[in-house]
Amino acid sequence: MRARRTSGFTLIEVMMVVAILGLTLTMGLPSFVKTIKREGMRKVQMDLMEACRTARRSAILSSEPVYITFHPRDGDFETSGFHSQWPEDIHLEMLAVNFLEYKDAESARVRFNPNGTSDEFTIVVHSDQGDIVKLSLEPITALARMENLR
Repeated sequence: MRARRTSGFTLIEVMMVVAILGLTLTMGLPSFVKTIKREGMRKVQMDLMEACRTARRSAILSSEPVYITFHPRDGDFETSGFHSQWPEDIHLEMLAVNFLEYKDAESARVRFNPNGTSDEFTIVVHSDQGDIVKLSLEPITALARMENLR
């Protein structure tokens, strides 16, 4: 008679795989949680950069000035076809247009010109987790630069 051979995993093999998966998850969980907590700051960074790119591009292509309008008290900003609301854990520390502070103003507008230039603009936001980010525009090229200050 021929011996019947069964295929499959033994209980020990399954337990080893579960143990390795558990160890991997335990090691990766802190960085995963950290990534989730920074979602608010990353969203603001991406939205600010996208708004600046959109306004600059629209101004050049339409040959008309385009504005980003900030509403510091409401925690949002908008430009042609783009609107963003800041998450609740993000706070405005500084909003300056042409060297004038607008942090406590009802609204502030940043102008992007058809020739590729813009107003001088700096915004600093911080999160409840202690992250601080500064975005500034180079007025001659209207290109945005993002810096992580902490």
